[in-house]
Amino acid sequence: MNTFEFYRLRSSFQALGTLHFPAGESGNVVRGAFGLLLRQTASSDVYARLFEPGRASGPSPSGFKDWPRPFVFRTAAVDGREIAPGDGFHIDMHVFDCRPELMGAILATFEQLGETGLGPGRGRAALTRVEQIGVDESACEMALRPGPPSVISLDPEPAERAVRQVCLRFLTPTELKGGPDVGPNAGPQFGVLFARLRDRISTLRALYGAGPLAIDFRGLGERARAVKLVSSDIEWIGARRRSSRTGQSHPLGGFTGVVEYAGELGEFLPWLRAARWTGVGRQTVWGKGDLRVI
Repeated sequence: MNTFEFYRLRSSFQALGTLHFPAGESGNVVRGAFGLLLRQTASSDVYARLFEPGRASGPSPSGFKDWPRPFVFRTAAVDGREIAPGDGFHIDMHVFDCRPELMGAILATFEQLGETGLGPGRGRAALTRVEQIGVDESACEMALRPGPPSVISLDPEPAERAVRQVCLRFLTPTELKGGPDVGPNAGPQFGVLFARLRDRISTLRALYGAGPLAIDFRGLGERARAVKLVSSDIEWIGARRRSSRTGQSHPLGGFTGVVEYAGELGEFLPWLRAARWTGVGRQTVWGKGDLRVI
């Protein structure tokens, strides 16, 4: 059985001052503040494992020149919002390297994150609780360390194998290598989407989890290319960020919207659902590439 493990953490805060999260940039704002604070408070090994994982882990396995960071932020609940003093808000983080020393550093950083300030005005907030959220939306408040990670299966249920049509909603801007142009009837071809998703999930598991997946990579790719794009209603969202460290500007945009596919889709459903937790495409760390099976 092919499975994937991760932690879904939710940190809840109460605003002490006014906080502003710019639309389309909230994930990058949180990632930057979190990374800066982690670098100041955690050991160099823990910081490198989370933010510079290839350098921290010695020789890379074959085919893994650039290691993906083992986490993503989900900040839709605050994106584009101005939060008044006294109001509550939360930030989600999905973590794919489940080692205890990393989780301890993450929890300690969240405890200090609100105190240092968030957003352009560095508005301060008080951490009220950190919860471990299950894939079924159950929540358990955490104390010093989390419980067992969430486990999802990448193998389809027998009843799912008959599925012939799937509709997907891309909630946050998504960029795929070999992805779509935006225009009439344009959209991401399923073979491209699945290839990026398969490679991301398998890489995360190989580097941080239980090891390489026992799957037929070539066969899955060939069958995915046979699935047809039948409708598409997407738009391109443009956004940019400026690095406070280098001063360089980087694009944050991508496509959002709804696409529909037809074909032998049953074996791909668990992978498509897993994209909710891992993201797919470029810049997933700050929340891009979040999609849902609808």
